[in-house]
Amino acid sequence: MDWKTVAWSVTLLAGLTNITLAQSVSDVTGAGWIVEGLDSEKTGSKPESAVVTQTGNSSATLFSWSGEKKSTDLSGPLVTDRPDFTEASSTVGHGVFQIEIGYTYTCDNDGTTQTVSHSYPETLLRYGMLANWLEFRLGSNFLSERIGGLTSTGSEDLYLGFKMGLTPQHDWLPETALIPQMTVPTGSGFLTNNKVLPGANLVYSWDITERLSTAGSTQFNSALDDATNSQYAEWAQSWTFGYALTDQLGMYTEWYAFFPNGADSITEEHYFNGGFTRTVGHNVQWDIRGGMGLNEAADDYFLGTGLSVRFR
Repeated sequence: MDWKTVAWSVTLLAGLTNITLAQSVSDVTGAGWIVEGLDSEKTGSKPESAVVTQTGNSSATLFSWSGEKKSTDLSGPLVTDRPDFTEASSTVGHGVFQIEIGYTYTCDNDGTTQTVSHSYPETLLRYGMLANWLEFRLGSNFLSERIGGLTSTGSEDLYLGFKMGLTPQHDWLPETALIPQMTVPTGSGFLTNNKVLPGANLVYSWDITERLSTAGSTQFNSALDDATNSQYAEWAQSWTFGYALTDQLGMYTEWYAFFPNGADSITEEHYFNGGFTRTVGHNVQWDIRGGMGLNEAADDYFLGTGLSVRFR
């Protein structure tokens, strides 16, 4: 594991995020947007020295469609980034630590060879820093894969990112968030990409009724072709519907797909999945899901479960 690479990657990602935030302030303050800033009491800095300033408490979003602020509600049930592919469009809140873990079983048979994989613990650590609209994200995972009669097990590359809450929902205008992200080469030999692969994820969501919601995400990431090791750009798109059956029990259905651009051997993959979530109190969620591939290139099916816990 090259920790110099990890340290350089964290520094680069943080630097890019700071540049983005500073540029956002200079670009939009004169464009009729409402810019939300850092909570000076919580950060210990003076309002005039913060990257973005505001009066009052820190908002859950950096901007606002209407000028109305949205606060982070930590008294309600937690909102997680699992079990679906589409991330939540909200952040965890300043000073909040959230851990999300899971397991996924995947099976694919191309007619000649069967591939079975076990993915665990699918750890995602989320921490709200500096303001309610900003969170740091760190992900790690192990993969055990059996192709025919050969089994390989190892760690995947480390995932690093920041989630920035951009806007709250206003009428038909969505709640949005932006996630600058990257993977860094810390994984096992047969799983690592041996280079930093950056990307970005734009998430958008709408509450349609008190119980029905919909959301989507658009990602652009760098990836490597497994056959030729050449780098290409990958577009990932998703759309999901969520429904609250009760105050504690929820369900969702989702479509998502990967579209490679410039890959030598990778072709697009389409998936459909659905699942249930069950909250225990306000700070614990259990989930279960299942899905299937919709075209020949996609995996045949997958099943998974997970647990999320919030520490306030």
